[in-house]
Amino acid sequence: MLTSVRSLMAATVLAGSAFVAAPAAAQDIGVEISANAAIVSEYRFRGVDLSGGDIAVQGGIDLALPAGFYVGTWGSSLDETTVGYGHTELDIYGGWSSEVAPGVTFDVGGIFYLYPNAGAGDFDYYELYSSVGFEAGPAGLTLGVAYAPKQDSLGNTDNFYIYSDVSVGLPGTPISIDGHLGYTDGFLTYTANSKAWDYSIGASVGLGETLSLGVAYVGAEGNSAPYNFVDDAVVVSLSASF
Repeated sequence: MLTSVRSLMAATVLAGSAFVAAPAAAQDIGVEISANAAIVSEYRFRGVDLSGGDIAVQGGIDLALPAGFYVGTWGSSLDETTVGYGHTELDIYGGWSSEVAPGVTFDVGGIFYLYPNAGAGDFDYYELYSSVGFEAGPAGLTLGVAYAPKQDSLGNTDNFYIYSDVSVGLPGTPISIDGHLGYTDGFLTYTANSKAWDYSIGASVGLGETLSLGVAYVGAEGNSAPYNFVDDAVVVSLSASF
C-alpha cells in the first residue's frame, strides 16, 4: 500500500507544479483545470469499505472543456489483501454538464473503473451515469442513476444504482450537513438477492478557501463476514481542492 500512497502523492505534487504554467494557456482555449486531494480514514464506495478499514490517500484532476463537456481522472489507494482489487483504483471519466434552468444542473457521462494491479481475473468495468441537481439558497439536492451493462468483470451480469444526495449549509457558518441514500440492484452487493441500500449522514466544515474537514456515519446492507466490508463506520476526511 505504501507504493500506491506515494504514487498518488507524487502525482498530486507534479500536477500542482504543472498548474503554475498551464492555466493561462489552457484558459486561452476555453479549458479550466482543477485538482483535488484527500486523506480519508476509510475509502467507502456506495457504503462498501474498499480500504480494509485503513486510511486511504486519494486525488484527481479535472478538465472543464468548452460547451459544458469535461474529462477527468481520480485515484485511491485500496487494501490489496482483503478486497481483491489490488492496491490501487484509477477512474477515468468524461461527460457533459450544464445548468439547464436557474438552479437546475443536468449531468450525463461515463466512467471506467480500473484496477491495474488486481489479482488474477477481470476486475475492470465501465458504467454510464446521469444526474440532475437542484439548488435553492444554502440547500442542494441531487438525484442520480448509474448503470453498468453486462460485463465479464461483473459475472456476466449488470448493475443498476440509484441515489439521492442532500446538502444544507448552515447560514453564517462554513458548516454543511450532508446526507446520502442509495440503492443497488445487481452484481455489486453483499446480499443474497443482489439488492442493497447504502446510506450516510455527516457534516463538513470549510477551512479557508481550499481545505475541508468532514465526518460521516456510513454503511450498507449485506453480509461480508469475515471482512466486514459493509459494517457501519464513522469516516473522517481531510480534503483540498485547487
